[in-house]
Amino acid sequence: MENSPEFYKYVSLVVLTVQNAAVGLSMRYARIRPGEMFLSSTAVVMSELVKLFTCLLIVFKEEDSSLGKVKIAIHEQIIRQPMDTLKVCIPSLIYVVQNNLLYLAASNLDAATYQVTYQLKILTAALFTVTILRRKLISTQWLSLVVLVTGVALVQLADQPTKPGEANANQSKVIGFSAAIAACFLSGFAGIYFEKILKGSNVSVWMRNIQLSFLSLPFGLVTCVINDYTQLKEKGFFYGYDGFVWYLVVLQATGGLIVAAVVKYADNILKGFATSLAIILSCIASVYIFDFHLTLQFAFGTSLVIGSVFLYGYVPRTHNRVKV
Repeated sequence: MENSPEFYKYVSLVVLTVQNAAVGLSMRYARIRPGEMFLSSTAVVMSELVKLFTCLLIVFKEEDSSLGKVKIAIHEQIIRQPMDTLKVCIPSLIYVVQNNLLYLAASNLDAATYQVTYQLKILTAALFTVTILRRKLISTQWLSLVVLVTGVALVQLADQPTKPGEANANQSKVIGFSAAIAACFLSGFAGIYFEKILKGSNVSVWMRNIQLSFLSLPFGLVTCVINDYTQLKEKGFFYGYDGFVWYLVVLQATGGLIVAAVVKYADNILKGFATSLAIILSCIASVYIFDFHLTLQFAFGTSLVIGSVFLYGYVPRTHNRVKV
């Protein structure tokens, strides 16, 4: 019996929700748990490597499990299109920097605050849509952006009571917020860059990710050397790696690919619902896992962010949708 489109919509809702919530919670736990701390720059590299091999495997399956056909596909879509491939260098570098910034944000912000703050990527994507793509936003979308900024500000300014000796001297809310903001701007620009520069290309989504990962690897390795050369030399590339770190690497590598596979079944309302559920799940999980203290100001700010997500995605029928 063939599954209906409604079935796939519900599956995509679950996938998007779990992916959004799991990444933030897992990154935060990985950065504060006891034991040897892995180097986040190496985790970014390994995620790109896992993504590269995953996409190669998918292309291998699509090409009737023929290595010869895979070689031809790579030659036709990547090697014979050098200018198209070179264009991907910019987002490749951006994604490496962005992922390193997200680790920095997760190291300094609790999971709930991180999840809410990262929704500012809606604002940055909208701003780049207007300035680069020259599209217009309708009044409700502008209003949603104001509500979004207000909500994030309330969340950031909310006092989080801590028990004596609980605060980590190595954590800085200012650094975490700055890293999250920078990651949001990079995320917004990279998304719009793809839409403007690479629109109309005949390269498949899996081949595009092969391009991205292949070009991201050298950028990631350079980042490792710049940020962690001394520790790499003393402790090695895989210092602090265990089962949970490998799970996080795979989650980051495959999570985006899974989302790419199901996102065609999700409209703006469903995406907003998934984002909102992920924020709620992150807050609830943070209370039990990280002993997070939910204040009235934080809850109100989070409600504004959730409302802004729905408001931005809602476009009356008399208007054309602005995709971000």
